[in-house]
Amino acid sequence: MKQFLIVKTGAAPSVIQQQFGDFDQWFIEALGPKRFDYQVVSVHEDENLPSDLEALDGVLVTGSPAMVSHRHPWSEATADWLRGAHEKGLPMLGVCYGHQLIAHALGGKVGPNPAGRQMGSRQVDILDTEDDLLGPMGPTAVFQVTHLEVVLEPPPDSQVIAKNAADPYHGLYFGQKSWGVQFHPEFNRDIMSAYIQARVSVLAGEGIVAGPLLAAIKPAPDGARLMQRFADLVTDSSTRP
Repeated sequence: MKQFLIVKTGAAPSVIQQQFGDFDQWFIEALGPKRFDYQVVSVHEDENLPSDLEALDGVLVTGSPAMVSHRHPWSEATADWLRGAHEKGLPMLGVCYGHQLIAHALGGKVGPNPAGRQMGSRQVDILDTEDDLLGPMGPTAVFQVTHLEVVLEPPPDSQVIAKNAADPYHGLYFGQKSWGVQFHPEFNRDIMSAYIQARVSVLAGEGIVAGPLLAAIKPAPDGARLMQRFADLVTDSSTRP
């Protein structure tokens, strides 16, 4: 069975974990619980990443409540590991924090979004309909988002494959077999709603009213499609080099 590593960079709020479980469980469910032999490494808790890259077939880097721009030691060490995995051509997908961390590892710039906090269901424009991962979702799709930071400058030689109104680098193809997306393909409507409800007071402090965000939540079936597409790419030797 193919060996799949989930690099866990944080955890969901406890109130959300009580209802839905945690990040790694959502991704395993979306990729297929029986499709791979999964290993979860919680790097934010200083667990060690595997040294034998040849033993891995695919990698996913989760989101996190941490900030890439804070340069935590565990995060910088993970960035170094991801750089090596990318150079080896290991298929990788970074989601939210993971997207930003891969970009940072490869020479991009990450920081607070000039457009401010983004939360809820958002339309995403797929710019490269030939892209192996996001192309089939184009030309537009709806995904769930929650983030404060974004990629401000993509790494050299990366391709911008998606954008939205608040983020021109919402999806990146890093070359080899590495991608990053700022949105959360693992979120369903209920998880998105729970996140907004958990952040009501924080949103209010930023002048954002939660009610309209909750009312505007939409289904995002392309999230599940994207996760299955990445699972296919991990097992497909025809992925572009």
